[in-house]
This record gives sequence, structure tokens and C-alpha cells, in this order.
Amino acid sequence: MKTKTKIWVVAILGLLLAVGLLVGIKAGQIGAMISAGKSFTPPPETVTSARVEAEDWQGAKAAIGTLVAVRGVALAAELAGIVREIGFESGTSVKRGAVLVKLDTTTEEAQLAAAVADASLARINLERAQALRRGGANTQADLDAAEARAKQTEATVAGLRTTIAKKTIRAPFDGRISIRQVELGQYLSPGSSIASLQSVSPIFVDFWLPQQAIADLARGQRVRVHTDTFINAHWDGEISTVNPEVDVTTRNVRVRATLPNPDGRLRPGMFANVEVLSAQKHPVLTIPATAVIFAPYGDTVFVLDEKKDPQGKTSTVARQAFVRLGERKGDYVAVDSGLNAGQMVVSTGAFKLRNGMAVNVNNALAPEAGLAPRPAQE
Repeated sequence: MKTKTKIWVVAILGLLLAVGLLVGIKAGQIGAMISAGKSFTPPPETVTSARVEAEDWQGAKAAIGTLVAVRGVALAAELAGIVREIGFESGTSVKRGAVLVKLDTTTEEAQLAAAVADASLARINLERAQALRRGGANTQADLDAAEARAKQTEATVAGLRTTIAKKTIRAPFDGRISIRQVELGQYLSPGSSIASLQSVSPIFVDFWLPQQAIADLARGQRVRVHTDTFINAHWDGEISTVNPEVDVTTRNVRVRATLPNPDGRLRPGMFANVEVLSAQKHPVLTIPATAVIFAPYGDTVFVLDEKKDPQGKTSTVARQAFVRLGERKGDYVAVDSGLNAGQMVVSTGAFKLRNGMAVNVNNALAPEAGLAPRPAQE
């Protein structure tokens, strides 16, 4: 029994020794990993940089506008009739007074001929009654009846001529006409649409601005308009009207500007980007908008600083700084506070940085930025 007890004691001691040895080895490994982690420095992240520039910007207020014709009407038939003549082609320019559509007037013309003959007879009878009255051969009542009959027949003639004229639809002003909605031989009832006529040179652009902008708005102030239809073109005009009232729902004021449009490229109903330009320029600090990290607690950028390590080696580190932003123009944004002119900031790659992190600047990767960027054409 004593021999078996010794064997068990030796086995247990050996097992404990093995476990202790394994625990010691693993503890040494973990300690080494902890020491390595404390001394580990992540490799520098590659970023691009941009300088904080001091520039003079012309103040501008941006808005979304809609192009509106100076004069625009939907042409329609006032009287019923059958279309006998069409004097325009869809989409063409027409002059004021040009005949657009003629309706059938054969019935009215026949009635007019009879009315003219009746009016001629009434005038002859009136002259005869006047002569007889001067000679005392008839009564005043006879003369009054002849005068009334003459006026009645003249009114009938005038009414028929007016009816015939209304069956000829003319352009009320110079403009561009839309796709026609009538055909030869078609019967038009009163109010039937014929086409729309729009005066497009010049042209209005209507847009809305917050009520805070009212103090800076004035009649004659310059505006600049861009459209996504003609990417490389812009139109300069001026404010012609500022509404006297502010919308009670949105607290915005409606503004109308007038633009020259000699080539007619701008069309009523088109969407437009509007910039209301201020009269004077003001100094600003600008950075690319891609340098800003937008967050609910505040907007930040990473400023690039030079730092020396204990061995005297210089490296570039990113320091996070809060900024207050101003107006935006193209790919750039104005900085009201938080930066100084001449500082270098991370322009791209800021999302992967932490405060105090080492970086490697490679501006060969930097995208182009502009105050009036244009998308590349394929």
C-alpha cells in the first residue's frame, strides 16, 4: 500500500509541475505580447494635403429657381367652328398679329352680305325720311324709326364682322409657339386648346430665399444662373422684383430676376441654380470641402504638424481641430474660425485618422478642386 501511495504522489507532483511549467510559458508569452503592444506604433496612413488659403470671395446666396416666360398664354378658340387654315408650324417663332388658325366663316360671310345690303337700304330710307321731314311730309316718329333702323342694321354688320374676326386666331405677341393641338377640318368648340405661346427673350427666373436675406436684396442686383442642360454655360441677369410679403409657412421671400435669352436656349419651366451676387468681395479662409469631417457635435479637420521623436527624427502627425464653416462655393468651403492662413490640412483620407496619428502625405493622389467644378464628359 505504501508503494502505491508513493506512485500516486509522484504522479500528482509531476502533473502539477507540468501544469506550472505550461502556465509559466504562457504567462511569459502574454507578457511579451503586452510589452510589444505597448511599444507598437501603427504605420503612417497615406493622405493628401491642402493649404489654408486667404482669398477674396464675392458673396453669393444660392437658391433653386424655375424659369418663367415673361408672357405666356394658352391659345384657344373663342367661338365654335371648323378649322380651314393653319398658319404656323410647331415650335417656330411667330410675330405679333400673325394668323395662326382660321375657322370656317362662310355662313357669317353670307349673313354679312345680307346685313350690308340691309344696312344700305336703311341708310337710303333714313336719307329719304330726313328729306321728307324737312319738307314736313312725314312725322318725327317716322324719322326716329328710320334712324333706329339704320343704327340697328349697322350694329348687325359690326357684330358679324366681329364674329368673323374672332374666328381668325392671331398671335397676341412675339414668341415661340408650342406643338399644335389642332388639325385641318377639326371642329373646335369654344375654349378648345390650339397651342401655347411663350415669350422667351428675355426670360424670368423665380426663386425663394430665407427672410434673413431680405436686407441684402435690391432691385438691379446681379444674379448668375446655371442649368444642368447646358453645363458649360451661364446667364447673368438682375433682380427685377422682390415680393413685398414673406410666405407665412416657410418664412421665405419670392424673388424674380430677368435674364437675357437671345438664342432661346432657356425654356419656361426649366430648373435652374441661381446665385445672387453681392456688390463687394470679402476676405475668407478657404479649404477643400473634402477636408471637413461633419459630425453632430461639431465639424472638424485634421491639421498637419511637424513633430520630432526622442531620436530627433521629424515626422508629420495629424491634429484634430474644430472649425466653424461659412459659405460654400464649388469644391471649397470658407472657414470662419478654427484655422489660420498657411496651415496645412488633410484634404482626403481624414476619415481613417485619429488625433496625433502619424501620416504620410502624397499629393499625387489629390483630386482636383475648383470654385466652379464641371463633371467630366465621357
